[in-house]
Amino acid sequence: MSGNSARLQAIAAITNYKPLEPRLNFAKIATGDLFNANVFSPAIMKKRLPKWVYKSLMRTIENGDALDTSLADIVATAMKDWAIEKGATHYAHVFYPLTELTAEKHDSFLTPSSDGTAIAEFTGAQLIQGEPDGSSFPTGGIRPTFEARGYTAWDVTSPAYILENPNGTILCIPTAFVSWTGEALDKKTPVLRSMKALNTHAQRILKLFGHENSAMVVPTAGAEQEYFLIDSNFYYARPDLINAERTLFGAKPPKGQEFDDHYFGAIPERVLGLMLEVERELFKLGVPVKTRHNEVAPSQYEVAPVFENANVATDHQQLLMLTLKRLAPKYGMVCLTHEKPFAGVNGSGKHVNYSLGNSTQGNLLDPGDTPHANAQFLVFCAAVIRAVSSHARLLRASIASAGNDHRLGANEAPPAIISIFLGDQLTDVFEQIKHGEATSSRQSGTLTIGVDTLPPLPKHSGDRNRTSPFAFTGNKFEFRAVGANQSIAGPLMVLNTILAEALDEMATRLEAAVAEDPAGLHQAIQTLLQETITNHEAIIFNGDGYSAEWHHEAEFTRGLPNLRTSVEALPELATPETIALFEKYGVMTPRETTSRLEVKLEQYVNSIHAEARLVVEMARTTIYPAGMRYQGELAATAASMQAIGLPFDRTILDKVSQLLSGLQHSITTLEALLTHNADSLPAEASHCGKEILPAMGQVRHDADELENIIADDLWPLPTYQEMLFIK
Repeated sequence: MSGNSARLQAIAAITNYKPLEPRLNFAKIATGDLFNANVFSPAIMKKRLPKWVYKSLMRTIENGDALDTSLADIVATAMKDWAIEKGATHYAHVFYPLTELTAEKHDSFLTPSSDGTAIAEFTGAQLIQGEPDGSSFPTGGIRPTFEARGYTAWDVTSPAYILENPNGTILCIPTAFVSWTGEALDKKTPVLRSMKALNTHAQRILKLFGHENSAMVVPTAGAEQEYFLIDSNFYYARPDLINAERTLFGAKPPKGQEFDDHYFGAIPERVLGLMLEVERELFKLGVPVKTRHNEVAPSQYEVAPVFENANVATDHQQLLMLTLKRLAPKYGMVCLTHEKPFAGVNGSGKHVNYSLGNSTQGNLLDPGDTPHANAQFLVFCAAVIRAVSSHARLLRASIASAGNDHRLGANEAPPAIISIFLGDQLTDVFEQIKHGEATSSRQSGTLTIGVDTLPPLPKHSGDRNRTSPFAFTGNKFEFRAVGANQSIAGPLMVLNTILAEALDEMATRLEAAVAEDPAGLHQAIQTLLQETITNHEAIIFNGDGYSAEWHHEAEFTRGLPNLRTSVEALPELATPETIALFEKYGVMTPRETTSRLEVKLEQYVNSIHAEARLVVEMARTTIYPAGMRYQGELAATAASMQAIGLPFDRTILDKVSQLLSGLQHSITTLEALLTHNADSLPAEASHCGKEILPAMGQVRHDADELENIIADDLWPLPTYQEMLFIK
């Protein structure tokens, strides 16, 4: 089938689309019983486990007590019986390697016996530990290829769940993944370590405020996932989407997102059908999705959960992406989570809402009605300011990737400059502290609309700022720069660690002051807050992060880092300061830290190399031949007209010939750059960013110009206006 036929048949298939038949039996599970229906939750454990076993597990889950492994056989039996009742024949240790993806190893419950039958077995040892290959995943040099052993370890704090398939169900057990030498090969293990460090130093602050025996402080997270949905027929007619999940070619359509008509618009029927099924499946898995809506770009959407424990939120975020991608084909669509699948329209991020708290004090970043008088909140908020200011470069590096480079700094994403938006109320409070002591807080008030039939609305004390990469939004911070394709584990691990450091340093100061003067805590807090805001106020910016003026002010007046690309940002992952930070707080060893840089650099290089090879292939085998055919048609027409003495305007023919010549030259240039062999990963990454990416851009420029000229019936690839607007 020719490319042209594939494109036209894709359009025909979509325009002949028939409305969906109902796919779900809504009466099967009552709405109230849907949530956690497939989760081995605390409620299920309470019913199925002996009381003393249940209480021991809950002490581990809720208080961070050491896991009593002697209970494993009892838990494993109860978990197996529950899973088999739900139709499970296999169990899987689910883990999160450094690929940013989810991995799983499946094993059967059935064990053959000597009499020719089989029995269902699942022991405590099988629950606690699995053994996938430890060298076939990215390790950053931790494990040589010939040394293969690695272990998965049961994470009791993230509940097991049942994954349904039309042909059966699987018991899925979230696990950590470590090497034979005990080093972390995954995303989960450092997150759990960083949560432990954060709790340790948050407890010191709470103790200073008189809270003895406080419940464990945990960071909480909720990641708003943006994604695109396009028809499967278009997807399979685009080799770049299949292989790179982004379009490497494509001219700007006549209409884009400038009308703002898609954002929060009515959700198309087919898309809504998918959303409803995705949400029901996620509810059954205990994922607390709350919000759905159209996003800004055509064919772009968002789903957002409510807050939960950061470790569980990380696992659930991976489940959310998997569920979207797994179910979209049932509705004739493909889900794209790449940060920038379509040039010229908004890309996709993952806005990670972040806070911390416990069951006794609640949300520690809730300012209350009078934040100026809430000293405990001010200390925790100041710790976040101090952490982000001190480690802005590391925070930027935590969200660096080849995909996110296409999005950061564009008009739908924050700039690469890390800054904090506090809003009017908190900015005013900290300004008062800087110049003495805060004595008042701006009040929220009421918004009167001026229509008698509409109620007055409570008005927040400050506006929001969508251009800020790190914004305070009422009772939490929102890290808006995280990429849509990225695991939130890396950014959360960094946030937890730098906040633990800030709380550690602040607690040490306050403890010393109280030891010297037991009645001097209030004054010590005022002095500490004043010093913190004075030393770190440069990071606070409430204005337009998109403006050229801000970029100049941030970089040259305030001295904030502006690491525009991954090549600039990634080395921050393994500076001596970063290595010392993670080692001090027990989050990663020096070897584990440097391995992350190696993995990230390798992923960056591999991504760009794969895309560049794909650009060469598509340009040479698909786009150039289409251009030659059109050139041939034009030349034949010119010859025919000249033969009968009619004039022929060669403008288009000359333009096509010029673009084809340019395209051939740019392809050859890109091919030559791909033969480059640097002597190190950083050098090759630099070559990719500075040489290969611009060369890819030139090939695309020539090809996109051809798309705007070549006869429509000859153009082989589905166009932007077709992919984004035919639903």
